[in-house]
Amino acid sequence: MSAIDLAGKNVLVTGGSSGIGAAVVELFLALGARVSAVDIQPPDGSKPDAATRLQADVCAEQDCLRVTAEAIAAMGSIDALVNCAGIPDTYTPTLSQSAQSWQRIVDVDLTGTYLMCKAVGTHMAQRRSGSMVNISSIVGLGGFPRRNAYGASKAGVIMLTKSLASEWGSLGIRVNCIAPGYIRTPLVETLIRENKVDTGQIERRTPMARLGHPREIAHAAAYLSSEWASFITGATLPVDGGWSAFGGAGDIGAA
Repeated sequence: MSAIDLAGKNVLVTGGSSGIGAAVVELFLALGARVSAVDIQPPDGSKPDAATRLQADVCAEQDCLRVTAEAIAAMGSIDALVNCAGIPDTYTPTLSQSAQSWQRIVDVDLTGTYLMCKAVGTHMAQRRSGSMVNISSIVGLGGFPRRNAYGASKAGVIMLTKSLASEWGSLGIRVNCIAPGYIRTPLVETLIRENKVDTGQIERRTPMARLGHPREIAHAAAYLSSEWASFITGATLPVDGGWSAFGGAGDIGAA
């Protein structure tokens, strides 16, 4: 293999209308895959690409089962699943956080990933073949103040990935995880404008001294979905510019 090639692969991407999910859809199409892109919003016809656009709420099990069936009907099968659907937390101090806010984040970011893996896993188990890539976060790798629901959810995605990889490896299903650092998605750009994210502080703390781009997460997802990663399962790959590697005090330049 001289290059990553997804030609002939049928891929289901959740959260496929914006941010990391949109970058995954774009790259996978460019690499030759057939793609069904799922989002909670109805398709608006504004995406001028070859992806099949589907609507579902990943928190609802019946939606996950339906959209899996729709993707199979559109493409013939599902060879790979990339779970990008998710919502951010509220950066609210724990003592001020509502239980409803906690539950909503856990429902989308963790339970939604579980439900999609289960729905698509049934199909892949019958075929005894498939790859899944889940999206966690550096917030699932270490403690971040005021981000407990998101951190717990993303840490749960990592453990879910390990558990499914261990259970389904003998069925020919690989399950891996990406833990992005700070990525310049539309969501993060909004947080920057609202002064909830300090880019200067992040850059000083990150060994590569910058935020990432959605396409860089898509690159990792393509690798893990391809034959290049044929003996990799249960892994969590940080794509964070070295954030999770740095253990010094203060900024990277002062360590």
